[in-house]
Amino acid sequence: MTAAAKAKSNQKAELLSKEVKHIDITTFDARPIIDSMRDMSFTSRDLARATDIFNMMLKDEKCSIILTLAGSTSAGGCMKIYADMVKLGMVDAIVSTGASIVDMDFFEALGYKHYQGNQHGADDNALRDLYIDRIYDTYIDEEELQACDHTILEIANSLEPRAYSSREFIKEMGKWLAAGNAKKKDSLIQLAYENDVPIFCPAFTDSSAGFGLVKHQVDNPKRHMVLDAIADFRELTDIKIKAGTTGLLMIGGGVPKNFVQDTVVCAEILGHDDVQMHQYAIQITVADVRDGACSSSTLKEASSWGKVSTVHEQMVFAEAGSVIPLLASDAYHRGYWKNRKKRAFAKLFS
Repeated sequence: MTAAAKAKSNQKAELLSKEVKHIDITTFDARPIIDSMRDMSFTSRDLARATDIFNMMLKDEKCSIILTLAGSTSAGGCMKIYADMVKLGMVDAIVSTGASIVDMDFFEALGYKHYQGNQHGADDNALRDLYIDRIYDTYIDEEELQACDHTILEIANSLEPRAYSSREFIKEMGKWLAAGNAKKKDSLIQLAYENDVPIFCPAFTDSSAGFGLVKHQVDNPKRHMVLDAIADFRELTDIKIKAGTTGLLMIGGGVPKNFVQDTVVCAEILGHDDVQMHQYAIQITVADVRDGACSSSTLKEASSWGKVSTVHEQMVFAEAGSVIPLLASDAYHRGYWKNRKKRAFAKLFS
């Protein structure tokens, strides 16, 4: 190795030296904080009410809970929260961006890490030269991310060439991890596979997985698997029809938020006039509603489309990584999840 290459390697190692650690909601009790916030104002009271609504979902034996993920909280230290929710039976299905599932969770399941960086002093051109990708103040090793892409390629190459819903493909990823290939224990994908919690990524290729799947198609022009987004919509609508009463815990907005809300309308179009609107709904977001950025609507607005009931709904305008640990810790320690029956919705498609 030349002196220049060694210096570059050392610089990269220094920048990727402080790991992002995922918060563990079982190690602290947020109930006193939430109880105090209930008597406050502004976002604090909104969060307390959202937490009360989530606990209502957990107590309602008829309610199936769907978690949606958008944004980068998974890379920023919240992935264990979502994994624990699956393991403990707090959520019954997940709709996510591809990045949260592949670039963040599957990436770490392969043994790779996210690292604390610097959003202010970062020289992004220098980071590019070092093959370091930046998510605000979080760093990822691009070479490791490409290794993740190639693992997706290997899984795709092993499958029968046909159309798959994203749920089916992510199930194969979980199966691959559970077969002894995981370097990190208790990833979200593997726990979801083992607990029959389906994960949907309707825009799956808008993630690191896309690169591996494109190469799979290029390498196998006449015999390749493809993703079927229509099957995603149909399968998630099947879950809504089966579930009856449903509650939504939505981190961010985007495609996952609209996708899960649209299942009510889709069920109606399929002739199921008795399907309820989502009876409980929480959205945690920093998006503004005035320019359409809040996935185009607040939860109250979604009611006009016949998607969400306005009885138990709460918008929380906050950075999710700062408030979801409090909501989840409160729910964990109140313990209503202990009496919930796991839905095992993945078995609907076996």
